[in-house]
Amino acid sequence: MNIYKFWNDILEQNADAIRGYFDKNAYINWHCTNEQFNVDEFIIANCEYPGSWNGNVERVEKINDIFVTATHVYSQNQELSFHVTSFIKVVDDKITAMDEYWADDGIPPKWRLDKQIGKAICSQ
Repeated sequence: MNIYKFWNDILEQNADAIRGYFDKNAYINWHCTNEQFNVDEFIIANCEYPGSWNGNVERVEKINDIFVTATHVYSQNQELSFHVTSFIKVVDDKITAMDEYWADDGIPPKWRLDKQIGKAICSQ
C-alpha cells in the first residue's frame, strides 16, 4: 500500500479512491472524540467535512503490518491546522483497522509561556 497516495486521496476528499484502500469490514477509531466509524461513515466524515485541505506526511514508520504516520493537515485558507497520528493496520494490501489521534495546532498554554520554557520546533 502506498501510504503517501492514501493520504493524498484523504486530503483531496476523493471518496471513491478512499474506499479502495479499505477492507469492507474495516473500522476506524478517532480516540480524541471517542468515535468509531465503519468505512462508509469514515468517508462521510472526511469527504463531507467543509472546506478544502492540504497537508504533508511528516513521518512514516512500519512495524510488521502496521503503518504509523504523523501527518500535518491544514485548510487551504490556512485558518485551521491539525496534526494526526495514525496507526493503520494493513492486511493483504487493505486497511483492516485504523486508530487516529487528532490534535488542534496552536500556541502553548499561558502557564508555559509565562515560565518562558521551551522553544518553537520550526518557524511558521
